[in-house]
Amino acid sequence: MTLSADPIAPNPVAADTVLQQLQWRYATKKFDPSKTIPEPTWQVLEQSLVLAPSSFGLQPWKFLVVRNPELRRQIVDLSWGQTQVVDASHLVVFAAKVKTDAADVDRYIARMADVQQTSVENLQGFANMVKGFLDKPPYPLDLHEWAKRQTYIALGQFMTAAALLGVDTCPMEGFAPAKVDELLGLAGGEYASVVMCPAGYRAEDDKSAARPKVRYPLEEVISYID
Repeated sequence: MTLSADPIAPNPVAADTVLQQLQWRYATKKFDPSKTIPEPTWQVLEQSLVLAPSSFGLQPWKFLVVRNPELRRQIVDLSWGQTQVVDASHLVVFAAKVKTDAADVDRYIARMADVQQTSVENLQGFANMVKGFLDKPPYPLDLHEWAKRQTYIALGQFMTAAALLGVDTCPMEGFAPAKVDELLGLAGGEYASVVMCPAGYRAEDDKSAARPKVRYPLEEVISYID
């Protein structure tokens, strides 16, 4: 699925619809295993991951959609028995690049030149700036931790898109990353798992769905600096 990058939003979502869906969303504790996300809806959710923003646009991540039932059963054991892993329609494991370096910049610049129909030479100033940042960051920076933070941007976009589509999600850090990496063939490779997100449809008897959201008042969390 490809969509045009029109600078003017062709069909902006109504403000009240956005708020309604964000109120509806919650960290689903119990999914209905009989319900599957329709393929057209899932394709939109895939694109929400592909289109997620990242620092410099480098996309230092990989998203693993675990469809193998046996692997998902094993992941339950590695996530303290959280059955969302097997009951949800889809399970996405968000993995971050272990080491982002000049080769990653060159790969991205080549892709940028191709997509934007320009030459690699025209992009060298930007490429050198990014390489300089990665080689000598202007502040203390662990590049793997930096890449991990990028994956949470993608997670947020995925969950918001899901809510707008009426799909339930549950972000999960409660698992053993190193063991999941071994199970999924990531161990010792370029990427390491950071967070997981089951997606599907809530069970009718999930009591968590009816609980009011507990949030601090707006004035306590948002400040305007004029």
